[in-house]
Amino acid sequence: MAYVCKVFPIFVLIANIVGADLETKSVSNHRFEYPQLKRDESIVDDYYGIKVADPYRYLEDPTSEEVKNLIKDQNNLTDGYLNRNSIKEQIEKKLTEVFNYPRYGVPKRYGHRYYFTMNNGLQNQDVYYVQNSLNDEPRVFFDPNTLSTDGTVHLSDITFSEDGQLVALGLSSNGSDWMSVRFRNTSSGMEYPDVLHDIKFSDIVWSKDGLGIFYACFPKSETQTTRSLGTETYQYGNQKLYYHRVGTRQGEDVHLLEFNDTELLLGAFDITDDGNHLLIFPEKGDISMVYFASLEELQLTGGFKSKITFTAIVEQLDNEYSYIGSEGSTIYLITNDGAPNYRIIAVDLNKPEPINWSTLVPEHEKNSLQYANIIDNDKIILEYLVDVNSRLEVRSLIDGKLIQVIDTPVGSVDSIWGKKSHNELFYRVVSFLIPGIIYRVGLTHTPYQPEVFREIKIAGFDASKFVAKQVFYPSYDGTLIPMFIIHKQNLVRNRSASALLYGYGGFNIPVSPAFSPSRIVFLQNLDGVYAIPNIRGGGEYGSKWHEAGQALNKQTVFDDFQAAAEYLINENYTTASKIAINGGSNGGLLVSACINQRPDLYGAAVDEVGVHDLLRFQKFTIGYAWCPEYGCSEDGNQTVFENLYRLSPLHNVRMPTDKNVQYPSVLLTTGDHDDRVVPLHSYKLIAELQYKIGREERQRNPLLIKIQTSTGHGGGKSTSKRISETADIYAFLVESAVFTYRP
Repeated sequence: MAYVCKVFPIFVLIANIVGADLETKSVSNHRFEYPQLKRDESIVDDYYGIKVADPYRYLEDPTSEEVKNLIKDQNNLTDGYLNRNSIKEQIEKKLTEVFNYPRYGVPKRYGHRYYFTMNNGLQNQDVYYVQNSLNDEPRVFFDPNTLSTDGTVHLSDITFSEDGQLVALGLSSNGSDWMSVRFRNTSSGMEYPDVLHDIKFSDIVWSKDGLGIFYACFPKSETQTTRSLGTETYQYGNQKLYYHRVGTRQGEDVHLLEFNDTELLLGAFDITDDGNHLLIFPEKGDISMVYFASLEELQLTGGFKSKITFTAIVEQLDNEYSYIGSEGSTIYLITNDGAPNYRIIAVDLNKPEPINWSTLVPEHEKNSLQYANIIDNDKIILEYLVDVNSRLEVRSLIDGKLIQVIDTPVGSVDSIWGKKSHNELFYRVVSFLIPGIIYRVGLTHTPYQPEVFREIKIAGFDASKFVAKQVFYPSYDGTLIPMFIIHKQNLVRNRSASALLYGYGGFNIPVSPAFSPSRIVFLQNLDGVYAIPNIRGGGEYGSKWHEAGQALNKQTVFDDFQAAAEYLINENYTTASKIAINGGSNGGLLVSACINQRPDLYGAAVDEVGVHDLLRFQKFTIGYAWCPEYGCSEDGNQTVFENLYRLSPLHNVRMPTDKNVQYPSVLLTTGDHDDRVVPLHSYKLIAELQYKIGREERQRNPLLIKIQTSTGHGGGKSTSKRISETADIYAFLVESAVFTYRP
């Protein structure tokens, strides 16, 4: 489980652009007058004898009048720019048309019923449906759209008891990661009175008897209120594991486990298939320990009285471990311990020492194992990435041998469901040009024959009019980097096209082919080239690929991305002035670092919910969980600090030495309820950009920020907000003269 950063005093504002006809002049002929921001030069930190100023430290307080004014005034400036003609309105209308198609999730069986999600197209949140058999007429089971008029309440977790009789519903508001949990009887629809609060970054796991759940939560801060949830910046810590019995108050829940290390996250856990043991994976970043405890007391008494005893399987934070299932006293884990592309190991809980472990499925020489689960009693379904495309295999749980490769179209398996107790499998395949095909596989006899269960289609969308291909380009050190390039069939490579380059490159997260209706509007109406390089730092080729762009190697990520832009130019797709770059969260760090390092290489940059202050990120909410990814300025290692200081976007804003070069057009976006990458990162960066760059005579390109209200890091964002925010981005690219909109 990775809780990472994976899809975002001010005086009178002069929102007009000086001395130009807004309808006819290129943006390069304008200068902007930005809000005047107080700089407090007295705030200086000392790192290993190096003095580092932080003049906008006051913007770290989300309750201050300065921050409230910043949100109002900067949004006025940005909205004035984006709405100065009808482009945004036209784009938003087109996006609404393209989004309006039915979307379905993979069926999942709990007890004797099947559940799936469906969105009719423009519903703000997906609706859960239920049917007694696959041939029955579906009926609404749970509709989150009834909980708010604007779609700001979303279902962030739904977990069914083993027999399917009870369901735990995790609800979040305004995009915040905080979650409250309610309970409902699936047959009668009766909702229980107990509600659990203060839950964040936690699995919800039912006990085998279906009478209660395990969950993790943080101690409530003295300053925390229901109203402030999602807007706070204080550091969370000391997460604890609890057991809750349905029908009781949260105050009666039994505290099962905590650690002295307050920065350990305890939200990844599960129970064995027989219900006899609880497994927990305390983690930092993407590495974890492994512990287990007997649940005999729960089974005998129907509840716990106090903390339970956990036994260590792995006590060091050296590798990754995740649970896939069990058989008797043997549990099966995916790990990169001695296997950068991951392997499956068997651990007998009666003899849990590493010397007694055995390998069930060895690591593949080239392909990275992404997912595994036990299905149909004695089989395992596995997903590998083969040059960033999914490959499904069924193997034996007994000896790990291959039973069959399941044929899939080229693309990604973005959702999969199967259980040990059921003999059927569902999965959905998507790609840049496939909205989604859901397959069902009966497992009663071999060879397995996938059957199309449901295909998602968009009226008027003809995939044959577009090309989606994969190339491999050399980075600066000669390493070949895969990149997907999508464009219209009739593209002429004469450098006349505009290009949007998207990147992430972090936290061992792969960027696989996916379908996006907003990308279709981009390809059809902005007539551009869309490119996605699978740069190092991600998980496309296992943990070695990740480590090559992690911590002291972070510059490699930026180098790979900049080499991708140069490839597009060298291959005659585009020119530097027509390249826009985009990324969110860790990808926002990528974008802001790249415009500091190579402002000459891009015409525009859209940086969503980015990490920009690499010296202080660990001080806010869950930021300390990213220290394994970036390093930490406070860990006593001067080399780590110097690397962070050299790369930190906030601390490296300066005008190019070449007098003919200015910064590209920049749009930062953030959400006022982002409690993962708190918005102060973006507040401080826009202040620094406007002060150091915006005042310069040669800087004609805009430096803007849009702060969305009642939104967070991206999870659970309503359809209407997604459309509106995408319209902002596309309108910005058009207004910045990098792209042209063609209705």
